[in-house]
Amino acid sequence: MQGYVEISNFSCGYPDFKLDGITFSLERGMLAGIIGPNGSGKTTLFNGLTGELLALNGHVWLNGKNVPEMKLREKAQHIAVVSQFTEKVDIPVEEYVMMGRYPYRGKFQFFDSEYDQEVVEKYMRLTGVYAYKNKWMSQLSGGEQQLAAIARALTQEPRLLLLDEPTSHLDITHQVQVLNLIQRLNQELGLTVLMIIHDLNLAGEYCNYLVMMKNGKIHAKGTPEEVLNYAHIEAVYETPVVTNHNPLSGKPAVFLVSEKVMEQSRKKPE
Repeated sequence: MQGYVEISNFSCGYPDFKLDGITFSLERGMLAGIIGPNGSGKTTLFNGLTGELLALNGHVWLNGKNVPEMKLREKAQHIAVVSQFTEKVDIPVEEYVMMGRYPYRGKFQFFDSEYDQEVVEKYMRLTGVYAYKNKWMSQLSGGEQQLAAIARALTQEPRLLLLDEPTSHLDITHQVQVLNLIQRLNQELGLTVLMIIHDLNLAGEYCNYLVMMKNGKIHAKGTPEEVLNYAHIEAVYETPVVTNHNPLSGKPAVFLVSEKVMEQSRKKPE
């Protein structure tokens, strides 16, 4: 084993779509992103990593443990998943976040322990949802619900946090709020994070490792600087772009080019 998370020649999928030979590794404490167009296999890969889809080939290791062989309880203590859509359930936020402690409950434990309560309060405060603890989940905004979902995942005290498009339905304010939180958790807790993210600029700004997928295969992987160049992006997304760098962070920045501008540029004399 080389990486903290090691995916080796991994395949899974459905009768009409399969991943083929996915291989990459993540060091402990890495903040990594999976990018690619719709239908490229990002969510299928997540479902394979969590065991929702049976592996057809290859291996998934977490800190030397074979993930598919883990029992559900053990898996929930090591891997936490935040899905794309948060449940709009009619229960108090504090009770919703407490659900993350279920993998640690004893066989005949019917009440939350003092430690459970301490963990829940800790991560509710860390994610900024403690002020809403008595509100129902259904009363929160989309951004607040996403933060509550992250708080619940953190109460599992995982070693690996998987996030499926955590910012896809949020406005820019909440996008930055959620990603700043994830970045802070990654740095302060040493939490290893792997997230599916559509926005290439956000991926380049926040992630330190990227996996770019196309048609069920990995097209490119590496640092944002290595992956987010115009050649890779145009080959995978089949649309013209211009790439540069954020003047403050130095991270890659991607600019779309409209059809009108493309036509105008072609008409300009050389």
